[in-house]
Formats: sequence, structure tokens, C-alpha cells
Amino acid sequence: MNLEPALSPRQKAAVIVRLLIGSGEDLSLEQLPPDAQSALAHEMALMGLVDRQTRDRVIEEFCESVEQVGVTFPGGLNPTLDLLGGTLSQDTADRLRRMAAMAGHSDPWDRIATLPARQIAGLAQSEAVEIAAVLFSKLPVPKAAEAFALMPADQARHIAYAMSLTSGIETPALRRIGVALLQAVDGTARPAIDKAPVEKVGAILNEAPSGTRDQVLTGLDEDDAAFAQEVRKAIFTWANIPSRIDPRDIPRIARAADPATLHKAIAGAKDADRVAAEFILSNLSSRMADGIRDEAEALGRVSSEDTETAMAEIVATIRRMEQAGDLFLISADTDDDGTEIAIRTAESA
Repeated sequence: MNLEPALSPRQKAAVIVRLLIGSGEDLSLEQLPPDAQSALAHEMALMGLVDRQTRDRVIEEFCESVEQVGVTFPGGLNPTLDLLGGTLSQDTADRLRRMAAMAGHSDPWDRIATLPARQIAGLAQSEAVEIAAVLFSKLPVPKAAEAFALMPADQARHIAYAMSLTSGIETPALRRIGVALLQAVDGTARPAIDKAPVEKVGAILNEAPSGTRDQVLTGLDEDDAAFAQEVRKAIFTWANIPSRIDPRDIPRIARAADPATLHKAIAGAKDADRVAAEFILSNLSSRMADGIRDEAEALGRVSSEDTETAMAEIVATIRRMEQAGDLFLISADTDDDGTEIAIRTAESA
């Protein structure tokens, strides 16, 4: 049965949503208030057939409305601060987010999820195991895994067990716990430098040429062997791929990387760098590996500078995948003799 041509605003919204979903658009309505989401779903459930003329009229009206919009604002403090980005100082943005969460205008867990992993680990260690379990249950998996790796093994084990008991917590209690944790964060002095020295030096050496990196590490060995050992754990370069990448992740890395860059890195790999190249090729399908070998051989001789640039780009691709939660790096540790061993710090969810 055809609907009357004159549709209500809610019915028109239902028509537009139905058309967008039907055309394959990636549509998310999570930003709408729960009542609006429910009303829309209810309206769509009641609607039957809409004739083509009515559909076209609704689309035309919708397009005209969109064209009349001059500028839109995000709505809400958190998306507004995201929009402002680095135009506000970090202290000011943090204070505004905490105030909004404590006043009930935003979810405190959204703010907690943005805290550095080291700060989350310290917060968890200062709280009761049950509270720490709730904290880790609410964190995104990559952030939780990063913070877990910074905690003593016994405490991490107790928290992991306590997480199995958190499923029955109701929403009001979750909010109270989140606000209390934010208050604890507010009472902690914010470091003037975000990253610990080991992480900062490691990040710098990751970007440095291999010759400079080796010279700095050799000098650090002479000045402070323990510090040098920790820095080595924080570094991830082309040579670390065999020891810190799960072989099962290699095909996804190869697909994510720029093909020409990967071919150049494989073609130019010599001596110690060849180990990583062979590790990559050996963990790909025979057809894909043979294709990469053929392309690499066709390039002929690749300069050391171009090779190092290509390898750095592959490493950057892996880092981006790690930050997005698409893979986890195996954490490099060293035994008493200085021999590198690999230990898994987090498993993919």
C-alpha cells in the first residue's frame, strides 16, 4: 500500500536513511541521541511502500536543505576539542575534558582512553585491583595492551583475573568509577615531557640513519649500558622485523605497503638487512614472493640511500598499522648475556 505523499519529517528521515543504506553508504547513527535512534528505527519498522514520485520529492527537499547549510559545528565539548586540535594547550584541553566529564556532559571513559599508556599503568597500580580491572575493561585493546606491558607481571595477572568479574557492573557505577579515576588523574602532576627518556631516544633513533643510530648506541653502551639496553628495546627498524613481527602479519604488511617501495627495499637489502628481506619473502605465498623477487631483480642495483629510505617507509607502514591496532609488535627483551629474545606482550583480539 502506498503511503500518502505528504510525509512527516520523521518519515522523510527514514526514507533518506533507507536510501543511503541501500546504496551501500557506510552510515553511522551512533552520534544521535538514543531516543532519536529508537524513534527512527520504530518509524522505519512501520513504513511500507513509498512511490517513486514521493521518493524523488524527499530527495530533492533533502538536497535543498543541505545546500542551505553554511557551516556546522560538531556539537558537544569533546568533538569540539578534537576539531580545535593543537590550537589549545594540552593542559587547557585536558582541564576542559575533565570538567565536562565530571559535570555529566561527556563520558569520562572517553577522556581516560586518551591518557598515555604509562599514565594509565601508574593509575592502575595506585588503585584497588577491582578498580584497575574495570579500567582495563573499558580501554581500547591496543591502549590496554600497551599499558599492561608496563606493569609488573604479578599485578597484571591479578587484574586480568579480576576483569572476568566486571561484566555485571551497571552503567551508573561505571560512570562513578570513571569520574573517580579522572579526579585521581587531576590530582597527579602532568609531566612536562610526555615521553620517558627511553621512549624519546628510541623514537629519535628510529628516524635516524642506520650509521648514526649504531654510533649513538655504541656510545650509550660506554656511558650507561643499562640505559642503552632499554633504548634498544624501544627501537624498531628493518633489522628488527624477524624478531618483532609475527610471521602471520607479513602478508597484511605486504599488502599495506607501497609495492614499488617494498620491491626497492628487497632489492637493496644486503648483508644483515638481507635476513629481514628473506623473512618477509618466506612468509608470503609462493606466487606473491616470486612476483616480488622478479620485480626486485628487474630494478637492478639500488643505491644504499634509496634502500634505506625504502626500508624506513616499510617500517613507518608497520608503525601505522600498530598504532591503528591492526597488528601488535613483539616486545624485544634481552637476557643477562645481552642476547635478544622475543616475548609476546599482547595478542590480537
